[in-house]
Amino acid sequence: MSSPDAPTATSIPAPNTDVPQAEAIAAASSWVQPLRQEIGRVLVGQSALVDRLLIALLTNSHVLLEGVPGLAKTLAVRTLSGALQAKFQRIQFTPDL
Repeated sequence: MSSPDAPTATSIPAPNTDVPQAEAIAAASSWVQPLRQEIGRVLVGQSALVDRLLIALLTNSHVLLEGVPGLAKTLAVRTLSGALQAKFQRIQFTPDL
């Protein structure tokens, strides 16, 4: 007999291995590596930052870059926007905002 408080087993559905979906993902992500290389020409040694920016771009998310002056935060975003031919606009946050 099982008690009412006993945990029950649940099955996890198998991942969908639909080939057209995999092809769509591969096609949609084919531009990531060339973009990473283009940004890497300007931002040397900042691969973790570039990866985080690209992840945010791919997931339609936001990124807050903070740090002391001179860490190439503005340069990173300006380079990314230039490589994507997107508009770049910088907002300077100060304590009075």
